Formats: sequence, C-alpha cells, structure tokens
Amino acid sequence: MMDEADKARVSAAIRAAEARTSGEIFCVIAGQSSDYRLVPIAWSAAIALFAPLPLLGLTDWSAPVVYLLQIVIFLVASTALSRPAIKFRIVPYRARQDRAHAEAMRQFFAQRIDKTEHRTGVLIFASAAERYVEVVGDAGINELVAPSVWDDVVGLLVSAIKDGRSADGFVAAIATCGDILAVHFPPGALNRDEIRNAILEL
Repeated sequence: MMDEADKARVSAAIRAAEARTSGEIFCVIAGQSSDYRLVPIAWSAAIALFAPLPLLGLTDWSAPVVYLLQIVIFLVASTALSRPAIKFRIVPYRARQDRAHAEAMRQFFAQRIDKTEHRTGVLIFASAAERYVEVVGDAGINELVAPSVWDDVVGLLVSAIKDGRSADGFVAAIATCGDILAVHFPPGALNRDEIRNAILEL
C-alpha cells in the first residue's frame, strides 16, 4: 500500500506535528480488517439449500441426485463468492464497520497508545477494503476534544484513499490532528517522544 518513501513522508509529518504539541500521534493502515471467511460460506450454504427446491417439483430426480447437486452448487458458489472483489460486496455494511472499528481499538491498545504519561495519544486508523477511517483519542484528549472535531481528519483521509493517495491523506490528516492537539496540548518543557513516529502497515 505504501512504499518506503511514502512511509518516510508520514513519519516526517508525525515529527513535524508533534513538535507543536505534547500529544502523540500514531498511524495504522490495514489492507482489510478481517478476512470474512465465514460470509461466503454462509451465503453458499443458503444458495445450496434453496436452489434445488424447484427441481423437486419439476423433475423426478432422486434425492441422492438432488443432494449431489446441492454439494456442487455449494462448492461453486463458495469459490465464486470468496473472490475478494465479490466477497466485500456481500459482507453487510454494518459488519464491515464493526470489524474495522474493532481492529482500530485493538491497535490502539496493542501499540500502547493508552500508556502515554498524560493520556494524550491519538491513533489515526484506516482500513482500505472497508473504506473505514477512525481517529481514536485517549482519555486526556477526549476530556477536551469532542469526537466531531475529528470529522475533518476522517474526511481528508477517506477522500485520499479513494483516490489512491493514502500517503497524501495521512500527511494531511496528521497535520490537521497536530493543529487540534496544539490548541489543547502545547509542547511541554520536556516534550519527550513516547510513541514511535511511524505508520504501521497491516
């Protein structure tokens, strides 16, 4: 999704943003938040269950033949529906959003963004397949910054990812987050770097 030059640009953007604030910014971009492997199987089972029903009334095929047909239908359907281009179209929108949000929260804790001294860590998370972007702020930030404040950040990044410019989107999103954090969390005397300035690609 990103080459080394793009990752270096994102890291530089984080350093520049954090120079203006005591807040910490970390970025994650995922190709997808789940493999959704059970979704094609569920759809294929439903298709295989109901597809032969008309044959029972219109033909004199025996039960073993109809059963064999069901197996063939299931195998063909599961193979076709497992193709990524099709699979993500049959996963319900809410399921995609829930899986992406769950992965964002998992990364928030896995990267120890909740362990900064003053609870001023921010995660910028994007999942390309789900076209999902979320900004997760820690407790210290959420006390002062309403969730709606991050809407512009989300909009910038979603638009860029749709255009295939994920690195540009992250750079813009980081700069905007830096502006927001600088208002509420100006640099301290030490302003030490508690989270690595990088983007994690999953």
